[in-house]
Amino acid sequence: MSWDAEIAALEVALAEPITLDALTGGPTGWRLAQRAAGHRHSVDDVLTAHYALVTLDELGARPASALDLGSGIGGVGLLVLWGLGAGARLVCVEAQAISHRLLVGNVAGNGLADRVEPRLGDLRALALDERFALITGSPPYFPLGTGVLPADAQKAHARFELRGDVGDYATTAARHLCDDGVFVCCFPTAQRARAIARIREAGLAVVAYRDVVPRASLRPLFTLFACRRRGDGPCRVDPPLVVRTRDGALSDEMQAVRRRFGFAA
Repeated sequence: MSWDAEIAALEVALAEPITLDALTGGPTGWRLAQRAAGHRHSVDDVLTAHYALVTLDELGARPASALDLGSGIGGVGLLVLWGLGAGARLVCVEAQAISHRLLVGNVAGNGLADRVEPRLGDLRALALDERFALITGSPPYFPLGTGVLPADAQKAHARFELRGDVGDYATTAARHLCDDGVFVCCFPTAQRARAIARIREAGLAVVAYRDVVPRASLRPLFTLFACRRRGDGPCRVDPPLVVRTRDGALSDEMQAVRRRFGFAA
């Protein structure tokens, strides 16, 4: 099915406008269908995928498959798959119906049906007969009662812990992680201690983390975590990644991230 046909099918199924945006660059770049007024692909997704790939680089690993938990419309998982290269495969798990429908559309539109398995279901109940060297996740950031729950179901599930928290993601990751595998996720910097504690309760150790600063001079917004079954020493704290300079331009490092995903800058 062509992208035109896929977008038309999504607009009929969801009864609302759908945009088609670049996910990766270059002449063969992948694209992402998103609700115009829904939960959108973000820098959190890009940097979670990037940190996962950088962690694999450090380990000298290039797994043939990966698992993405709470995949949403596919932003993190598909970027990881792009980075793993041709022949790699991806299993995605998403419970929210609208996001899963978009995920299925994005797999079809990018011609990835033979490489991606999009599963509809609650990640807390996941029990696959497979172990993965890389698992990623972008958990919802806020406990219930800490903010106004959006009326839009997709936004509500993406932002609030309606189906588990970062600890539930880590618990599911621990069930499916190879002995020498890595689980990479993101969570608000203000809740960094909570994330580390919940990940530890799941039986994993945070071996490295990196804060992300949205703009120079501002405080970190969210943190990227690399987790393994056991740590060989103290947790490594990587220097903060600054997304934009004081004048609003993309930082040199953020431009390098974009180049890794096929964009000119």
